[in-house]
Amino acid sequence: MGMDEVKVKGGTASGLTSDQDLRSKPPGPTIALHPAVLLDLRVFVATAGRGIVDEVQGESHLVPYKLVKAANGDAHIQVTVGTETKTYSPPEIAAMILAKLKADAESKLGETITQAVITVPAYFNDSQRNATKDAGKIAGLEVLRIINEPTAASLAYGLDKKKDEKIAVYDLGGGTFDISVLEIGDGVFEVRATNGDTHLGGDDWDHAVMDWMFSEFKAETGIDLTKQPDAVQRIKEEAEKAKIALSSSQNYDINLPFITADQTGPKHIQKSITRAKIEQLTDKLFERTMVPVRNCLKDAGLTEKEVDELVLVGGMT
Repeated sequence: MGMDEVKVKGGTASGLTSDQDLRSKPPGPTIALHPAVLLDLRVFVATAGRGIVDEVQGESHLVPYKLVKAANGDAHIQVTVGTETKTYSPPEIAAMILAKLKADAESKLGETITQAVITVPAYFNDSQRNATKDAGKIAGLEVLRIINEPTAASLAYGLDKKKDEKIAVYDLGGGTFDISVLEIGDGVFEVRATNGDTHLGGDDWDHAVMDWMFSEFKAETGIDLTKQPDAVQRIKEEAEKAKIALSSSQNYDINLPFITADQTGPKHIQKSITRAKIEQLTDKLFERTMVPVRNCLKDAGLTEKEVDELVLVGGMT
């Protein structure tokens, strides 16, 4: 059976496939994919092999599942499937999403996909890159190559056609922030410096709104919704909707009926939030991106004026 090149974009918050230019660039099939994660598992693949489950345990109240410590110290995810409790490693979860994207691409093309090129943050070490490869193998893919995300982003923008330029790639995604400085010459990319924050991304903007909603609801009712997984998931979804809506409007009405109940009856969340309010709640998050940017430029030995191109990628950017 013939094969095609498939481009897939997957991040720490979502994944998608595209069949644009599928027929123009043989051979394949190839999937270019970041280690996708499910329900805010944003840094768990990045912690693989480092034994630092405690690093992410502090965020456990923001996700509707339980984090458990594996024998090697990694953060694993414990969920209830029907009546059975199951525990999964981050690569296993990532593999499930890879398998779904693979199936979607195969359905679109009507052909079998067997190979992948996977992108990872430039700062990933060998353990993290191997964990990403494992996810691809579990999903039934032959991982042809692991490449750095800023290089992939620059290629996507056609910057490989440039000559002797210095490029900064500002990537604020759903779960992580990365800044890289690359130098290109004769079509070859060299990563001169990279920096970032594996605990900073669009999910943090959502969490800021969530924390505000939790606080407001508790002040009004005395009920702590962070202990109720179903409520946490509904609030997380609504927080993201509010963030997206406030990107183009000044006000958003939050409406979550029957969010919980006590002895007096059902409780609801009906509140309005403004763009000014969400900017106030998240101002410190934006400022956090500036520290890695300055450090990255310093490590690259460059000033802002010496950067020829700035590439903005990532859903939150």
